Amino acid sequence: MTAETPVLDNHLHLDPDNHRGIDAVRDFARVGGTHLLVVNKPSWHLGVDADAGEDFRPVFERTIDIVAEASSELPGRAWPVLGVHPGLISRLVDERGFSPADARDLMCAGLDVAAEYVDAGDALALKSGRPHYDVTDAVWEASNAVMRHAFELAAGLECAVQLHAEASEDMTEVTGWAEEVGLPAHRVVKHYAAGRLEGPVPSVMCDKERLEVATERGEPFLMETDYIDDPDRPGAVLGPKTVPRRVDWLLEDGHDDAVRNAHVETPERVYGISTEETLESGRNGR
Repeated sequence: MTAETPVLDNHLHLDPDNHRGIDAVRDFARVGGTHLLVVNKPSWHLGVDADAGEDFRPVFERTIDIVAEASSELPGRAWPVLGVHPGLISRLVDERGFSPADARDLMCAGLDVAAEYVDAGDALALKSGRPHYDVTDAVWEASNAVMRHAFELAAGLECAVQLHAEASEDMTEVTGWAEEVGLPAHRVVKHYAAGRLEGPVPSVMCDKERLEVATERGEPFLMETDYIDDPDRPGAVLGPKTVPRRVDWLLEDGHDDAVRNAHVETPERVYGISTEETLESGRNGR
């Protein structure tokens, strides 16, 4: 049933060296998946302990490489989303002795490098955010500063930002910060979202209850698994077959408009991509 419509997983990770990698992409495509947004894994998961912005470059380039391989397995294509995981600030401060201000500066420098790839057309969007767990006021302030830097970069690039942040149904303050620097609210995406969210576009985790809420709400939304491709946590989050199977479920229940919303209209509005054209032409352009 999914073969006639684009099917996009808006947020997953692939480990090109240590776990399933391209096999996960093949699983996704086998059950009807067509398009992927592949977010780089946290830098430390790829063995990078950064001391300067340039140290993130191998993380980004390895992600771009695996995305090119993924595209060759898909009826549509994959795109990279690059950035600095907000949890890095805790590793820097708690484990490596950085001050929050120094951690902030390093993470902003990493985002500057990620922005180079977006500017060159080698990546689609940026990733940033803030911790979803309790931190000190200084770490919270530094994290918000990193996120706002991502918004400034994205405004200049006219690209989207995917956010990893705390669970919430109202993040209008955050999209207000984005709008202050010229980034429209519809280019801010909350990854791992529930079905209802004010402010950013929700990238809804694909359990049925959340999808029912998003479908009934009728606002723009995306669908994701947050598949982490981690050999130490094989059952964590959702598997790569989940989005196509949930699309089938939505179509069987007559929610064709919701499927078009999540897989055609919202991706075009948020990222400026046409999942229909790239499905028809086979990875033709951005």
